[in-house]
Amino acid sequence: MHLNMPSNDAACLAIIIAAACDVGVNKRKRKQRVWMKEWLKKRSLFSHANLLKELQVSSPLDYKNYLRMNSTTFGELLALVTPYIQKKDTILREAISPKQRLFATLRYFASGLTFEGLKFETAIAAQTLGHIIIETCEAIIKVLKKYLKLPQSENEWRNEAEAFARKWNFPHCLGAIDGKHVKIFKPPGTGSYYFNYKHSFSIVLMGIVNANYEFLMVDVGANGRVSDGGVFSNTAFCKKLVEKDLCIPEPENLTSTNIKLPYVFVGDDAFPLMENLMKPFSKKTLSNEEMIYNYRVSRSRRIIENAFGILASRFRILLNEINLCPEKAVIIVLTCCHLHNFLRHYKVESYYQGGIDVENINSGEVANADWRADPTLLQLQALRGRNTTTVAKQIRAQFCNYFNTVGAVPWQNKIFQQ
Repeated sequence: MHLNMPSNDAACLAIIIAAACDVGVNKRKRKQRVWMKEWLKKRSLFSHANLLKELQVSSPLDYKNYLRMNSTTFGELLALVTPYIQKKDTILREAISPKQRLFATLRYFASGLTFEGLKFETAIAAQTLGHIIIETCEAIIKVLKKYLKLPQSENEWRNEAEAFARKWNFPHCLGAIDGKHVKIFKPPGTGSYYFNYKHSFSIVLMGIVNANYEFLMVDVGANGRVSDGGVFSNTAFCKKLVEKDLCIPEPENLTSTNIKLPYVFVGDDAFPLMENLMKPFSKKTLSNEEMIYNYRVSRSRRIIENAFGILASRFRILLNEINLCPEKAVIIVLTCCHLHNFLRHYKVESYYQGGIDVENINSGEVANADWRADPTLLQLQALRGRNTTTVAKQIRAQFCNYFNTVGAVPWQNKIFQQ
């Protein structure tokens, strides 16, 4: 620029520069409005955090229904995960607090809302929720891992078997095993890889439950297309079971008898009959003794049906198609299972109340749990054409004989006389 520029030219140049600066400022303002909507900035005003404070004082039951736990349990869980999800404030914005992050995650599970729907309850942008919820899930799994683990010694397995015998009259039973399909949106570029027998896309949740409706093991992530027998045989648990690498005690005499039988799990027709895995007789014509055996197995299996029923009815996200990539869907399902055990451990009644079938042993009638009136997770298909070892058949026959003689319960014959 020349210093001797005429005054008119200088004035024009100044106007142009000022206009350009004004355009730049307006662009920045427009970008900021897109980056963060005004109502989202007022999170403390518009989120449901204030509603929760009111419910905590005036309506504790509604608080429990809203988050599937009471305020005390929420506080304990918050204290555990805070070190892993705490973020620092910056000059530009205030960080979303651990409490808000945990609230958003639990509400996502309980409501089954999408991130887009959940943003109106949390005043957190949908894209941000996607990051927050997965990060919080990973923290929950980390801090609750002690609540979901297989027994690590023979004595621990014996303790599980003793509890099973007391509650369900099935000696040497270590737990009930089952699997469910959890629906997901079709991942891009995967073709029919996750396409299941019910013509939806899914991943498989395999679980073992103890006598107290708590998961001892979960295996999540097998694609829904895999045959159900293949799902089980490909789990790390099955491989360890076959290789006898689970610290399960060797066969022992049943209490007060000289009948030596192995410790076993119970499953349904989706699973193979194995030396350590009992299932019902599936032939069309059954003897009275075989029907009694099937009843005793089915009665023991009811615990995992109820566990899955409680899990899905309380965490409604599992009943919807999870609109995340399979890897993130696995994290969601695993977190729900860890929370299930955590809430069972703390005996949060609102979580499982009404969620368990109740059998009247005098009449043989079963009062169905409340979850049976709702949609449920998709069951695994029955396994067909599987070769069974002679030893496995002999073990089942011995259990059948035991349940019809010294191991009979007073009411079992009444059930088939009605």
